[in-house]
Amino acid sequence: MVKEMKLNDHTFELTGFEEREENGRLVVSVKFNVTSEEYHDVTTLLYEEDFNISVPEKDMKFKGVITNYLTSLDNLYEDDQTGEYQVTFTEIE
Repeated sequence: MVKEMKLNDHTFELTGFEEREENGRLVVSVKFNVTSEEYHDVTTLLYEEDFNISVPEKDMKFKGVITNYLTSLDNLYEDDQTGEYQVTFTEIE
């Protein structure tokens, strides 16, 4: 299983990874955990529109946008919480 992904300049340790092709574009779905301490930085990053995505273990690099986003917790502002994020990125030109 793929263990790491770079999103712009931030590296995420993955707990899940799937890739497929839709309409000639690469689609990558990932799962990763976010702690209360990381919440603000990760959320700010995910509000960006375009992403440079790199998956070193698969020698994969592409530009993408978020096309699906789920989280297991709504409020990670409380201390000592960890939420699972599920994010799908679709390749753009």
